[in-house]
Amino acid sequence: MKEVKILGSGCRKCDTLDRKVRELVKENNLDLQISKTDDLQDLIKHGIMMTPAIIIGGEVKSYGIIPGDDKLLQWLKEAQNA
Repeated sequence: MKEVKILGSGCRKCDTLDRKVRELVKENNLDLQISKTDDLQDLIKHGIMMTPAIIIGGEVKSYGIIPGDDKLLQWLKEAQNA
């Protein structure tokens, strides 16, 4: 099972990204493990300078923005099928 990590500081944008990802995974019956962290060391480890960030299967997909639902769903489906 692929891991989807939401990295953020607990801000509204971080919470919004977390909620969107969880909704998309549930609505599309995807078998992905989702976690959210605000650990500064995790942010540094991945070279994240702006939050929120999303990491799927160990790859940083975006940071500093909330990607659109279409792009998020594309990434999630790709992870599901990988």
